[in-house]
Amino acid sequence: MMPQSPAFLTFAQTVLHLRDLRENLLAANVANADTPGYKAADIDFPASLSAALNGSASDPAPQYLRGFPVGLDDNDVSLTAEKVEAVMNNDEIADEVTYLHQATSDLITALRPNPNGT
Repeated sequence: MMPQSPAFLTFAQTVLHLRDLRENLLAANVANADTPGYKAADIDFPASLSAALNGSASDPAPQYLRGFPVGLDDNDVSLTAEKVEAVMNNDEIADEVTYLHQATSDLITALRPNPNGT
C-alpha cells in the first residue's frame, strides 16, 4: 500500500495541473486568433478545482467563451483578453510554485533534528 501524499502536495499538484490545462487552452486561443470560425475556449478554474478536489478524476471540459465580438470570419478570439488571462494564469502558477517551495522547505526544516537538542 502506497503512503498517502500530504494534503498540501495533493492540492498543489491539482492546482498546477489545472493551471497547465488552462495555459494550453489560452495558447491555443492566441494561436488561432486568425483562424476563421475558431471559438475561444477556457475552463472554469474554481469549478474545476472544486470538482477535482471532490474526487472527479477526469480533466474539465473546455467551455466556449461568450461576450466577445465575433469577427466577419466568425472568430471570437480577443487577443487582448487572452493576453491578460495568460499573464494572470502565469502569476497564479508562480504563486503556487512559491507556496509549494516554502511549504516543502518548512517541512524539511521541521523534520531535521534540532542541533541544540531542544
